[in-house]
Amino acid sequence: MAGLLIRGGRVVDPASKTDAVMDLLIADGRIAERREPGQGRAAAPAGARVLDASGLWVCPGLVDIHVHLREPGQEHKESIETGTRAAAAGGFTSIACMPNTDPWNDGLSVTEYIVAESRRRGVVNVYPIGCVSKKGQGEELAEIGDMVRSGAVAVSDDGRPIGNSHLLRMALEYTKIFGIPVIDHCEDRSLTAGGVMHEGYVSTVLGLKGIPAASEEVAVATDLAVAAMTKGRLHLAHISTRGSLEKVRRAKQDGIAVTCEVTPHHLVLTEQAVADSDYDPNTKMNPPLRSEDDRQALIEGLTDGTIDAIASDHAPHHADEKLVEFDDAPFGVIGLETTVPLILDRFVRPGALTPTRFVELLSLNPARILGIRKGTLQVGADADVTLLDPGLERTVDVSRFQSKSRNCPFHGLSLRGWPVATVVGGRIVHELVPAATR
Repeated sequence: MAGLLIRGGRVVDPASKTDAVMDLLIADGRIAERREPGQGRAAAPAGARVLDASGLWVCPGLVDIHVHLREPGQEHKESIETGTRAAAAGGFTSIACMPNTDPWNDGLSVTEYIVAESRRRGVVNVYPIGCVSKKGQGEELAEIGDMVRSGAVAVSDDGRPIGNSHLLRMALEYTKIFGIPVIDHCEDRSLTAGGVMHEGYVSTVLGLKGIPAASEEVAVATDLAVAAMTKGRLHLAHISTRGSLEKVRRAKQDGIAVTCEVTPHHLVLTEQAVADSDYDPNTKMNPPLRSEDDRQALIEGLTDGTIDAIASDHAPHHADEKLVEFDDAPFGVIGLETTVPLILDRFVRPGALTPTRFVELLSLNPARILGIRKGTLQVGADADVTLLDPGLERTVDVSRFQSKSRNCPFHGLSLRGWPVATVVGGRIVHELVPAATR
């Protein structure tokens, strides 16, 4: 590997408290040198490629903590190859994949398969998340130790809540041995009871069965109580309501070891999107799009630090599955290729989030939650780098996506601020606008 010199970009690296224009030299897959303008230009080794990053942000490689790759078993929706290419196109250098594959990732054989196939065909780092329970059925603990030894970085039954509090207690106790988090999809399914969108005025007008905010909030309260009892590490996936966020905020103040994430679609859209789109199934996800008050609460959580991470919850589905009546369509939307521009355009550009906070939410904090050695550009760190152009304006066009699936609610939306190059281990794996070479 000849090396790579990223010259004159704005390096935003909260782990080292850096926000400055500098040169970044990469050699042998690691950050070899950082040089600010006053220190003179870094010299490019013979044969190294030089990228002119003037006007670009140079960030630690972004980390998506919540992705569904669908392989093994559902490759008609997504594969490890296409999912990782979608991640690279979206500026992500590392992704954590959920276990609801076919078969479920509840033992070492599937974990080892994902690790091996990711090394063979993936273009970004892939970290498997194993099941909490066997086949995700919520009855008996999965072989957590075997999965961790095979490469799993967390456990979850995502796609299904951990509805059994005793099982959650055992999982939180057991995972302390390995220092990994338990990730829960918080939902009381007795309250969801067949609902397809947020319960409220809009669902009533549309004649659709609603999912009340309490279905999430009851589960959040239960999870936090069990986490307080066990002192285990709990991560709450895709929280969506004001009540959930307030509970998390109080739990953090009480010293409970809890972290949480939010998705771009819950930050940008509300229940009204279902009506405005004439029942478009691409506005159907679980948890559902909530009220404007809930959306505002999530934005507050981003700015005050209650929310730890932004995650895409990339959930690909084949077109034939989504092109049905709203009631019958599966939950879920894709997000790997739209997360970054949505957050840059809607929250960073208006000033709600600083560039530093953006990197914390999309790189540093997710890496810390998963316990992986990513999320920084300090000398010696892995050379995973995301280059962003905050002024680049493009229109979301699903026909150009790297993902196999097209279930995106943002098609046709013009956004400003896009990833332009993704570097994994010192190798450029995606380049939207080729940087000048000198």
